[in-house]
Amino acid sequence: MTATADGSMTPPHTKEWALRLDIYEEGDTTRAHARLDTHDNVLEAVAEARRNPHDRAVPEIGDEIAAGRAMIALGERLVRAGASDVEAAISAPRAR
Repeated sequence: MTATADGSMTPPHTKEWALRLDIYEEGDTTRAHARLDTHDNVLEAVAEARRNPHDRAVPEIGDEIAAGRAMIALGERLVRAGASDVEAAISAPRAR
């Protein structure tokens, strides 16, 4: 609960965002596609990981690296979107 200016309590506002992470493996390359749906916006990022042909094949490692890179890229896009929204809000004329 949050207190308002008049001292009354309001319940917290809760949102649910959907994150989908698809991982594709082909040969020594693993690709990950991350998609975030906030219901107001959809952000996507793609990343990949490549196994050195001399290394032992451990698919889980490629999955983790590709997925991690895609989620980092998605996070960077989300932060940029938020910064852009702040900039737009600051520069918008205020209602009187």
